[in-house]
Amino acid sequence: MKIPPIVIFLSIVLGIYTLVNLYLFYQTRPAFGLPSIGTALKFIFWFIVLSYPLGRTFEAFTGGQIPTLHVKLGSIWLAFMLYLTLLFLLFQLTTTLATWLFKIDIKNSLELHRLVVGIIYSAALTIILTGFLNAINPKVNHFEISTTKPLPDGSLTIVMASDIHLGTIIGKNDLAKLVEKINSQNPDIVLLVGDIFDEDIAPVVNGKMGDLFEQIKAKYGVYAVTGNHEFFSNHQAKIEYLQKHGVNVLNDTIVSVANLNIVGRYDRQSNYALGQNRKALSELTQNLDKSRFTIVLDHQPFNLNESVEAGADLQLSGHTHHGQMWPFNYITQAVYEVSMGYKKKGETHIYVSPGYGTWGPRVRLGNRPEIVVIRIKDKEPVPH
Repeated sequence: MKIPPIVIFLSIVLGIYTLVNLYLFYQTRPAFGLPSIGTALKFIFWFIVLSYPLGRTFEAFTGGQIPTLHVKLGSIWLAFMLYLTLLFLLFQLTTTLATWLFKIDIKNSLELHRLVVGIIYSAALTIILTGFLNAINPKVNHFEISTTKPLPDGSLTIVMASDIHLGTIIGKNDLAKLVEKINSQNPDIVLLVGDIFDEDIAPVVNGKMGDLFEQIKAKYGVYAVTGNHEFFSNHQAKIEYLQKHGVNVLNDTIVSVANLNIVGRYDRQSNYALGQNRKALSELTQNLDKSRFTIVLDHQPFNLNESVEAGADLQLSGHTHHGQMWPFNYITQAVYEVSMGYKKKGETHIYVSPGYGTWGPRVRLGNRPEIVVIRIKDKEPVPH
């Protein structure tokens, strides 16, 4: 019997999660031996470790009706896992060098070892707090491009947002702030480039967050495409929810508005969720009127040459989070041609946003969350 890919993926993730936490438990043992509070610290440690997987499981089975403490607490622990692991590895390297060079073994002194454990946890807490404050303070990023193709009134203002990850962790207040930021830019059109939802749709529905989408003010409307997270569970319900609340979802379809072609692609994850490959961009655009300014919305920024070859003027993507937390940005830079920001390939402008929200921990280090304001202006054609 063939094992479903999701089972293999979850087994690998849970295996890594378990091994990392066993490592952290082992490294924290000196603190667990403290008189009076050691047993309590051990209980707190395992309570936090188990919070995220149990919280997400309960959330899925109860339709998002359980208290959100477990998920929020457990998600923050994911960030602690990263930085505690890095700091403990640094400590081990330092103590090994100190023992080798100076014949000093910190681990032989229990009191000193406990002090170091306390310093490492304090340092990790400082890092996480910094990343949390960064994550809840998104910026508005501006850039401008020009075109010889006709635009209404000679210019167009687009507001783009990607990777909102609405759900238990990023909720109604965050969406309200996003809508306020979008409206303050007086956009002509708003484009949402995937991962609007985090995982289960229940917290969004229960929180009546859809009402806020209806408050977005854009002359030519709000358009969206799916991201990989839309396909993690009940993608059709998520698409219908957005459409019910005034967001036009483009699934391998094209809409022409304001002298623009907007090409919305299914996310790559749809290949597995729907059991069939999404349409090639060349197929989608083969009968397109190329005299109009053409925008491609594709959540994951793979195969950027597709847009260049299809004659797109602008591609907008997200997905990468630019790693979200250092040093993962080095991985996304290795995987993607553009991990974050702007690049021009041929005649195609490409922008990859690190996103507005976060996945897992509400922590960002190494980049700021953002919405993007793109101003397109007419320029006179170059005479031949």
